[in-house]
Amino acid sequence: MIAGLALSGTASAETKSASSGLPAVLTKNKIYRSGTPSTLTCAIPEIREGSTSSVKTFHRAMARCANRFWAARFKAAGMRYSPPKVSVTSGSRSVCGTITTNGAQYCPAQRTIAIRIQKRDLRDPFKMNIAHSVAHEWGHHVQELTGILDAQNRLYWRAGAKARTTLSHRLEMQAECFAGVFYSAAIDSVDPGITWGQWVDAIRQADESKVHGKPRNLAYWQNRGYSGGSARYCNTWTAPNSRVA
Repeated sequence: MIAGLALSGTASAETKSASSGLPAVLTKNKIYRSGTPSTLTCAIPEIREGSTSSVKTFHRAMARCANRFWAARFKAAGMRYSPPKVSVTSGSRSVCGTITTNGAQYCPAQRTIAIRIQKRDLRDPFKMNIAHSVAHEWGHHVQELTGILDAQNRLYWRAGAKARTTLSHRLEMQAECFAGVFYSAAIDSVDPGITWGQWVDAIRQADESKVHGKPRNLAYWQNRGYSGGSARYCNTWTAPNSRVA
């Protein structure tokens, strides 16, 4: 989720796909040519039930891993990379305001990933749920550095309500796909305790979000990034509207 930004735009009319009239930064971004990464080994610790400090340590380790991964992908694409700041708190305030109930958000103006440790993380520290706070929001940081976030926001302000919803979904589903690409290289280090198929099934069964879209499509894009193992599979901007509903 993005904070401090009007989630984004549309073209003047919604069509069967978003391919016509879109800027190249969305449809032909250099990050799509960043290649297929090899397996990445990261030191990611276990989480102790009920321990806030243990969850914070896990998030910090995930952040170091994501930073290594995306720095290499940007280098491969011939693009400049800079890491985001990462703020992990058990409170509700962040550098970009109140952290929403989903527990994590990206603050583009500050280039900061803000993560709130919630009670459910302490009661039931399911690693993939906690890891995804980093992986998904890092996808938004990739969008910020590559110009995707700005381009989407400009479209958003010119769009009507229905098109804004579609653009929001395209943005969020691309972040899911980028997370999947990261997992394709680092999942063994995360050591989630479940299979990838079980994780994807859990996403499909999640509650629907107006901002993020239908769970089945979120599952599709995250799995597409994971299975393809490359950001070139993450161009949500030219996909049919039914695939980002």
